Amino acid sequence: MSFTAVYQKVREGYIGFVEEVPGANTQGSTLKETRQNLKEAIRLILEANKHLAEEEIAGKKVIREKLEISL
Repeated sequence: MSFTAVYQKVREGYIGFVEEVPGANTQGSTLKETRQNLKEAIRLILEANKHLAEEEIAGKKVIREKLEISL
């Protein structure tokens, strides 16, 4: 799976967001820095969501499996 990053040049550098991941947005002085920051933002969002889900299902009987998707 891949994501769609959108970047915009602004006076201070660049801003960026990911179309498919709400809340994944960042900024940077350079496009390279903005790209790196955006990857980190996605990683942090996914880690936080996983942690919250694990807390929600703790002690419950569930089925967990890998899910691969292609768009």
